[in-house]
Amino acid sequence: MMTNLFSVFDPSSSIFNLSLNWMSTFLGLLLIPSAYWLMPSRWHIFWNSILLTLHKEFKTLLGPSGHSGSTFIFVSLFSLILFNNFLGLFPYIFTSTSHLTLTLTLALPLWLCFMLYGWINHTQHMFAHLVPQGTPAVLMPFMVCIETISNIIRPGTLAVRLAANMIAGHLLLTLLGNTGPSLSYAIVSLLLVGQIALLVLESAVAIIQSYVFAVLSTLYSSEVN
Repeated sequence: MMTNLFSVFDPSSSIFNLSLNWMSTFLGLLLIPSAYWLMPSRWHIFWNSILLTLHKEFKTLLGPSGHSGSTFIFVSLFSLILFNNFLGLFPYIFTSTSHLTLTLTLALPLWLCFMLYGWINHTQHMFAHLVPQGTPAVLMPFMVCIETISNIIRPGTLAVRLAANMIAGHLLLTLLGNTGPSLSYAIVSLLLVGQIALLVLESAVAIIQSYVFAVLSTLYSSEVN
């Protein structure tokens, strides 16, 4: 009997297993050994160089008005999403970033905080941001509506972009995996090569989507300063 293709994204129906599925989001904090923090290694130095590069880039995006410590939340956001994206590539492991429950939970509070901070502390700047510079007077009412709508849908686009990209790759891997048993040996060998190539592509997508989510969040933060 044929199962639903999207069933690979369903968490377990058991209440106990369901809680364990979502606990996998923070599994990285438990798996990282204490030696990682105490004794520098090759991977430690490599990961620190990545975080330092991201810190410098986010600091540049925030501009001179942004505090250097403000980048910590965006670097942490990148690390959390990246870990869960890679965790979902392993067999039989729940992919939390393919669910809007997680992605919207990350995007919506950040956007609300940025908006509240901007409208309370920089009200004139926020009003001026609704009308781009050089807009004709006739088009100003329409631009206000367009800018308002584009601002409101930002958390939704952030959440859907991440979830949709993770779902698309996992669906392709599932389709290729399900068609393998019914094919000949030669075709299965080609299918295996295709799956390996797709897995490498999905690894790149996992990195890119984590970076895009963090960079867009940083840009939204810089607009309210």
